[in-house]
Amino acid sequence: MSNSSTENFALEKFSYDNKIVRDFMVATLVWGVVGMLVGLLLAFQLVHPALSFNLQYTTFGRIRPIHTNAIIFAFVGNAIFMGIYYSLQRLCKARMFSDLLSKIHFWGWQSIIVLAALTLSLGFTSSKEYAELEWPIDILIALVWVIFAINFFGTILKRRERHLYVAIWFYIATVVTIAVLHIVNSIEIPVTLFKSYMVYAGVQDALVQWWYGHNAVAFFLTTPYLGLMYYFLPKAANRPVYSYKLSIVHFWSLIFLYIWAGPHHLLYSALPDWAQSLGTVFSIMLIAPSWGGMINGLLTLRGAWDKVRDSAILKFMVVAVTAYGMATFEGPMLSLKNVNAIAHFTDWIIAHVHIGALGWNGFLTFGILYWLVPKLYNTDLYSKKLANFHFWIGFLGILFYAIPMYWSGITQSLMWKQFTPEGILQYPNFLETVLQIKPMYFIRGIGGLFYFAGVIVMVYNLIKTAKQGSLIAEEEAEAPALSKTYSETIKPKAIFARHRILERRPVQFMLLSLVLVLIGGLVEIIPTMAIKSNIPTIASVKPYTPLELQGRDIYIREGCLGCHSQLVRPFRSETERYGEYSKAGEYVYDHPFTWGSKRTGPDLHREGLKYPNLWHYLHMDDPRSVSPGSIMPPYPWIHRQVLDISTTEAKINALRSVGVPYEIGYEKIANTDLQQQADIITKDLQKQGLDITSDKEIIALIAYLQRLGTDIKPK
Repeated sequence: MSNSSTENFALEKFSYDNKIVRDFMVATLVWGVVGMLVGLLLAFQLVHPALSFNLQYTTFGRIRPIHTNAIIFAFVGNAIFMGIYYSLQRLCKARMFSDLLSKIHFWGWQSIIVLAALTLSLGFTSSKEYAELEWPIDILIALVWVIFAINFFGTILKRRERHLYVAIWFYIATVVTIAVLHIVNSIEIPVTLFKSYMVYAGVQDALVQWWYGHNAVAFFLTTPYLGLMYYFLPKAANRPVYSYKLSIVHFWSLIFLYIWAGPHHLLYSALPDWAQSLGTVFSIMLIAPSWGGMINGLLTLRGAWDKVRDSAILKFMVVAVTAYGMATFEGPMLSLKNVNAIAHFTDWIIAHVHIGALGWNGFLTFGILYWLVPKLYNTDLYSKKLANFHFWIGFLGILFYAIPMYWSGITQSLMWKQFTPEGILQYPNFLETVLQIKPMYFIRGIGGLFYFAGVIVMVYNLIKTAKQGSLIAEEEAEAPALSKTYSETIKPKAIFARHRILERRPVQFMLLSLVLVLIGGLVEIIPTMAIKSNIPTIASVKPYTPLELQGRDIYIREGCLGCHSQLVRPFRSETERYGEYSKAGEYVYDHPFTWGSKRTGPDLHREGLKYPNLWHYLHMDDPRSVSPGSIMPPYPWIHRQVLDISTTEAKINALRSVGVPYEIGYEKIANTDLQQQADIITKDLQKQGLDITSDKEIIALIAYLQRLGTDIKPK
């Protein structure tokens, strides 16, 4: 940025706060190691279910959200704050607005991460993808985010640099949009301290969730990282950004289009067709701005490819930007219905997600760390050879991870849809597919091991780098104060010239960003909520009985929807395998929805009455006793633990408040009905020779599973 507007003013001395940058850097490394280690355990649990250790706190269903939250909000989140706190001070030529707010932000964020790990392992979850944390932690997240926003915008307002550089544009969009997404998606009714029900139900909840889920990827994993790319890539290459004009087009088109694309996660679902079509159209349009950003990043290195060959930092960044381009091309392709019909619910989606996570977020973070740590400690990188080793083993890890998952995903889809010449499903047993792809899961685990080994090498390299230098906690700087009388001549016909005016007005810039983001969300969400004809009801669909409700909460607690969908799509291959396709009206009492996003196991929406009670009892105790070769972990504690019915009354009251038509006063007799239904199931199991009492959790879970999909009677 030019200083021509302030060069005639006296210089002011100040210092940059590098301690807060160092703190977030350390947190990035620590949580990165923890999150990836949990991911490794998950990968090998799908090969050897015994790695759940028969403990309720370490099953796939419970630690999968720990892994996703640790990578997204702990590893990537801390890396975002590290990069913003470093770059924002220098781009604004000002120390952070408040050192105290910086510290509160840091420790508040770390406390959220610790609480997330504890509560998720204990089974306290809302079950919503990337938003599993329960309501007290949701409130804490909002408070900490407000503290960060005050510190962020306070720094911008006291800046000594007139114009806001492109990186700050992306930071602003991140700060305002994440606040909106979190608040809208987290509107819930508390039942107990760590239990709540979503205000939205069924189709409406699914739309809000994937409006949030897709845009959490957009505005937490993408826009802040684009800001970091625009700052750190030119710094590492010592070259200016390729095109200022392209960055303007990239930014405004990206934030406007991204917010509309969420429904592409719900194609062929019970979501209204118009919403699905909107998601597809805007997803396709997203290719242009996304690739505009990739091109702007890669062409910044034009003429500097010799540097790329010699610099591990630039190699990490080049692969990161390329992975961003690949993921943002594949995403729109997956939003096409003919592609989605093949890929959805398969491991293809896992490969797609991890190209972004391992390549874009991971490699850009590594490149920034290798550039930043020597700057903070006023020294050189300890070992360039180790950094290059990290690059190549990490790159190999990505290939070993993604390629088997693409192969696995295509295999799954082909086997699920294959019919014999006689028109019968060739592989009617879902387990046949699972057995075919187990080798792919093992190779994926090896890829994760390679990637993790590279991270350990990096941590060692950075620790040695820090030890051979000393932290510049207060980095001295000087710059002239911002002139209040500053004016800039704008040529009326100059292309993009008027954007320079907007860059001088952060409040207007923030408000315009917020308006563009809100448009898409409002257009999609309000009609689905306000127009009842969008979600037609079915008279035969009734609320869950108290016992079924308790069983459903156990199903959610154990993370079963992480492996099982509850959404039969209108394909012949699915209706032949599972039964009648799912209708929107069947979900009107589901708070939250449980459609899932991955089929590691079969769909369960038509599970009710398909198997006897005894089968479910044995299946939960030892899945391989009834399904040889199954990779599902056992759940023996559900057979031992006594069902807590003290919450029944509060649950009935909470659900009534969000529209479930339980009669007034029913909560007082709900446990009586619960006991009667439990006795029926228990007596049936006792007839089969089982020694069990009606107060166990397994009884409630069986009641729920036997209810699934039985409200409608297909012709």
